This record gives sequence, structure tokens and C-alpha cells, in this order.
Amino acid sequence: MKSLFFVLLTSLVAMTAAGQSNELNKLIDQYHTTQAETNAQRAKAWPSLSATALKEALESKKKFKKSLDLLDRSNLKQQELINLELLQLIINNEIDNQVYGAQLFPLNSEGGFLTSMIYEIESKRLNSDEAIAQYKSLLEDTPQYIDNQIRLMKQGLAEDKVMPHLIANNCLTILNQLIDDDLNFVKAPLNNQELSDDATMALESIIDTKVLPSMVRLQKFFEQEYLTKTKKIVGIGQCTDGKSYYEQRVQYFTTLNMTPQEVFEIGNQEVKRIKKEMLAIIASLDYDGSFYEFLNFLRTDPQFYAKTPQELLNQAAWLSIKAQEILPRYFTILPSLPLTVNPVPDAIAPTYTSGRYSGGSFESRKAGEYWVNTYNLSARPTYVLPALTLHEAVPGHHLQISLAKELDLPDFRKNQYLSAFGEGWGLYAEYLGKEAGIYTTPYEDFGRLTYEMWRACRLVVDPGIHYYGWTREQAIQFMKENTALSIHEINTEIDRYIGWPGQAVSYKIGELKIRELRQRAEKELGDKFDIRAFHDLLISNGSIPLSSLERIVESYIAKQE
Repeated sequence: MKSLFFVLLTSLVAMTAAGQSNELNKLIDQYHTTQAETNAQRAKAWPSLSATALKEALESKKKFKKSLDLLDRSNLKQQELINLELLQLIINNEIDNQVYGAQLFPLNSEGGFLTSMIYEIESKRLNSDEAIAQYKSLLEDTPQYIDNQIRLMKQGLAEDKVMPHLIANNCLTILNQLIDDDLNFVKAPLNNQELSDDATMALESIIDTKVLPSMVRLQKFFEQEYLTKTKKIVGIGQCTDGKSYYEQRVQYFTTLNMTPQEVFEIGNQEVKRIKKEMLAIIASLDYDGSFYEFLNFLRTDPQFYAKTPQELLNQAAWLSIKAQEILPRYFTILPSLPLTVNPVPDAIAPTYTSGRYSGGSFESRKAGEYWVNTYNLSARPTYVLPALTLHEAVPGHHLQISLAKELDLPDFRKNQYLSAFGEGWGLYAEYLGKEAGIYTTPYEDFGRLTYEMWRACRLVVDPGIHYYGWTREQAIQFMKENTALSIHEINTEIDRYIGWPGQAVSYKIGELKIRELRQRAEKELGDKFDIRAFHDLLISNGSIPLSSLERIVESYIAKQE
């Protein structure tokens, strides 16, 4: 009788587990369908920002969230758990943003929705009748999109949910340049295309009579209304419900149950630890001066700066090739997509970071791109270039992001990017370069540390700005005193944190968690620890929450013991 009961119970558990798996798969399919419809719509129109569309979108997300929350996690398999946890994180974030009103301040230091428009339009390829029709439709939709953005920003002013004056002014500078350039970014798809003269003239007419006037309306709104009412105070905590919103941002960007206070404390501890390592390198160089004098030496000595943009690109390209040399020692799973090195586009370079990764794909016939900022060469020290290359190229973003797209995962996981994991991995790649011997001089190793210090400082200045009420000048001073970043770079970085509350803390928190998990695996597995298998494990699931990653590593350790 006991045996029969056990068989029946086992069968019931299996049926329950299968039922939960089926329900989860249905929700994943539903999410994919919604995303596909959104992407198809985005090809020919900007996101709908009408009050009705926003309300319907929020109600739909809340309904989807309820379905996810009702699922029983206890019988889900490892990959199913990741699917559920990641979907919950994505949907909760979208709901939190909309409920707070993030759509009311669609700006950041790099242009916000303006930069998104540049990326979207410049990438258009008018190589078919359908592509031409979609481009035309997008142009015709631009006035309504701009007017809706203006309407939402006016609402943000009324509700005291705005980006500060500094960020709005940066966006106006970008907008002014776009208009002064006669909207060349909009016309870019018309170049080198096999279009008839009549078709080209018709498209240019839409740009001149519809797109340009809408951009001019936006320009006047910024100049005559928005900038006159924005605040000099830079933190989101000064806006309506800003502190509670920042608490949400910290939890989302760390993917952990962390508070701004915890982040701030960890940051200060890391700054002290890294400072000791930096001082040790200075001592080894027999430098006759203080720490701050050494930083000034690094910022001003010509030996640390490229003389031409091409020289900087050449160094970055060489380092990206050298970095590939270490990959077989640390990984068995590698992506097939090639990597190239290009300068940051001129339109965004003045307010852009020193470098960034721009993903590619075989479908779009585009290699992964390691972007290097060649604007203002006196602000681009070469002693940090090895760390930057490891982070943005390999074994950092190019390896992890390209591989994720090739894995046998649901589409939403292939294309998802979480800063805590992705940027944590990028910073871990910088650390791995030390172990692999990529840094060949004390100055390059100091560059690695100044990048690590930079990310540790973020844990201090980001909550400092958005939670503790720091001024921009306080944040800049803290970075000046603790990193060897150029003054220009410090300014652009602080502006980025001001315009993107919470994101900056993800890097160091992610790297610390990855290093913690590696140390745990090395300690518990001893001689059984295999660095290549461990790295393969970390990047074989795409970009996932750190809480999910920790559970995966714990399961891996248990199976190896």
C-alpha cells in the first residue's frame, strides 16, 4: 500500500511539475509574441506614447506579472527557474519605471531618446521596397513622436519628475548639433542606396517638411520652457518620490536585495583597499611625490597619450588581438562572430565614454564593434587602454554578448542584457587580464587599478548624488582624488551617473559577486577546480540575475564534490 502511495505521489508531483513548466512556456511564448509584434511595429513607427497606449501597456504588464507570480517555483528545473526569475525582473522593472513616471524624463547625458533615434535611423538599410516603405513610415511618424515626448516632459515638470538642468542642457546641445547638421543622421540611409531620384526627392521632402519642423519645435521647447524650469540640484532623490525610486533602481541594477546604504558602505571599503594597491605601485616606481601629484603626472605627461586618432585606434586593435591569445587558456566555449575596432561616432563622441561595445550579428551582417573614443585625445590615456580593451572586447563584452546570442536559449534571454552580470563580467575580465599577464608595465597595471577604483568610486558617488544629496562638484572631487581618469572623463562620467540613476553601481557589485563565487568554488573544490569549466559555466546562460548565478554555481560545486 505504501509503495502504491509512493507511486501515486510521484506521479502527481511529476504532473504538477509538467503543468508548471507548460504554463511557464506559454508565458514565454506570449512574451516572445508581444516582443515580435513590438519590433515589427518599431520598424515603421516610434514607440506609442499616447496616454491610452501607456495605460494599456501598464495594465497588460501587470496582468502578465500576476501570471508569473502565481507559478509554483518548487518543481521547476534550473533553466526554467532562470527563465522565470529573468522574466519577473524584466516585467517588474518595466512596471516600476512606468508607475514612477520615468517616461516623463526621457533624457540622459548622452541624449536619451534623441540618441536612440540616431541609432534607429542610421542603421536603416534601404535595400528593398519594404525597407523603403518602413523608413518612409518612420519619418512620417516622427512629428507625433516628438510632440508626445514634449507632452510627457511638460507633465514631468508639473509633477516634479525631471532630469536636472545639466542633463537637459546636454541634450539641447546634441539637438542643436543635429539641426545645424541639417539632420544628416536622418538622411544617412539615403546615401549609397539604389534609389530613384523621384524616391529620394519624396523622402527628402518628408524630412524637410515634417521631421525638421518637429525637431525645431523640440528645440524651442527646451530653450523657452524646459530649461527655464529644471533644477540645478542633480540627484533623483530631490524629485517627487525620488528616494524610493532610487531604492528600486539599486535593486534592479544589482539584481540583488541591496540598499543604497549597503552599496555606499561597500564602495568606501573598496576605495580604501584599492588605494593601498595603487600606493604600492607608486612606491615600486620610486616616484618622488604624493599620490595626487602622481595622478596629475599621469593626466598631463605626453608619453601616456596618442598623438593621432589612428594611433589610438591602432593600439586598441593590437591589444584586442593580444587579448584573444589568452582565451584558450580560460575558456572552451567561444563565439564565432568576428570583432572589429572603430571610433565612437562623431555625433555623440564629445559626451561619450572612452569606449564601449556595439554588438553585431550574422543576420545583420555586422561584426561586433569595440568603439574607441578618439575625440579629445588629451583625455584618452593609453595606460588604461589594456583594461578598456579587456572589458569592451575580449574576454569581456564581445565574448559574453556574442556567445549569448549563439546559445540554445529562449530568444528573450539571448537578447537580454543586465548590467550587474554584463558589466560585472566586463570588470572581471579586466581583473583576469592581471592573472593572464596582459598588463606589461607598472603604468598599465596602475591603469587597471584606476579603472577598478573608478568602478568602486561609483558605489560611493552614485548613491551620494541620488540618495545623500551630493552636488556634482562633490562627486567630481571624490573621483579626482581617487582615480587617474582625465578631468574631461571624470566630468562626462559624473554626468552619465546623474542622468542614469543606479546603473553605475552594477559594475562593481557584479564583479565582486563573480569573484566571490570563483573564490568559493576554488576553496570548496580544491584540485577539482577547473578554471575553463568554471568560466564556461558563468557565460553559458546568457545575462542573468546575480541571485540566479549564485544558485547555479552552488549547484555546480555540489555536483563536483
